[in-house]
Amino acid sequence: MFSIIKKTISELMYSKIKFFLTVGGIAAGIMSVIIIYSVGEIGKIQINSMLEGMGLDSIVISGNISNTEGLDENDLENVKNMNEVKNAMPLMNTVTYCSSDDDSYFQCMLWGVNEDADNVIDLDVEYGRMINKGDVKNQSQICIIDSSLADDIYKNSDALGKTLGVVINGKTRYYEITGIVDNGVSMLQSMLGGVIPSFVYIPYTSMQNDTAQYCFNQIAVKINDENNNSNIKNDIEQTVVSKRDIKSDITVSSFLSQKDTLSEILTLITVILTAIAAISLIVSGFSIMNIMLSSVKERTREIGIKKSLGAKNTDIAFEFLAESAAITFTGGVIGAAGGTAIAFAGCLITGTEIFFNAGIIVYPIFFAVLTGLIFGVYPAYKAGKLNPCDAFRN
Repeated sequence: MFSIIKKTISELMYSKIKFFLTVGGIAAGIMSVIIIYSVGEIGKIQINSMLEGMGLDSIVISGNISNTEGLDENDLENVKNMNEVKNAMPLMNTVTYCSSDDDSYFQCMLWGVNEDADNVIDLDVEYGRMINKGDVKNQSQICIIDSSLADDIYKNSDALGKTLGVVINGKTRYYEITGIVDNGVSMLQSMLGGVIPSFVYIPYTSMQNDTAQYCFNQIAVKINDENNNSNIKNDIEQTVVSKRDIKSDITVSSFLSQKDTLSEILTLITVILTAIAAISLIVSGFSIMNIMLSSVKERTREIGIKKSLGAKNTDIAFEFLAESAAITFTGGVIGAAGGTAIAFAGCLITGTEIFFNAGIIVYPIFFAVLTGLIFGVYPAYKAGKLNPCDAFRN
């Protein structure tokens, strides 16, 4: 193969512009295919990583907030009793403002939760403690704040034991700060898309008492098998709706469906863009055909001499076909090297785990060579059929 490549290059160097344009076209096509494929893969990896951080084993039940139709303790117990459910907890929420000792106000999302918040909605305590059963039972006026709010108001651990004012129904109510949680991607932050920067958590019973609202906005659910997320989601929906006396507007959602939908969209876009990039290979194929036909015409005398010395039609045809394949192989290797280097740099820049395998390099080169063989058939056939007498007359 390498001897053929060397011979091909020496033959084509008589027409340097044609050679470099042909090899460059193949290289650009292969490079484009690898880069576009890699961009799609990097996008899928990042989206999957983000959604996995949200909790693919999590399901959220949402209901009408009114006291007559909202989710309640009966719904919570029905869900908890399901075999597929690991745990479930009530959620109440509202957008409001909180204040520090110096009367500085910050927008926040107030959440009413119970003692299972650290497990069900993936809260990670950095300082202090989480809400416990006693806090829920006694409707304690305590709160947990996230680290971003702690930084803004009290510089993190200094916030413990301080009082936070929270505006509820137009009145400021005061809660003792007993814990600070990490403000990384949690299930709740995933639900809101990071729109609200600061979160405050209080016992849901305290929130019911302070707001005079006794139904839940939502029920957060942890399931046993995230791979069976869709079926469990349907079972939960049937369980909640079937055991209610009145028809309610109940919705059940999961992040797994978002993951699947986004992955499908990204895959489709990647396939379409890769196909568009692959068109450049077809264009390069016609360029190869033209340059090989030109080579046949320029080397007519050489072909005639070889045939007069005993070369068969198939020998001549194979030589030209091999040269065509050699051109595309050269372009394929250059394009694969360039595309892989750019994709590798993209992984480093975005902090994405490197996903390369041999197929990413081998397949594009294979298709490049296949292109050369397909578009090299006609010139090779024409060279093999050339009459030696006609060759010498020319």
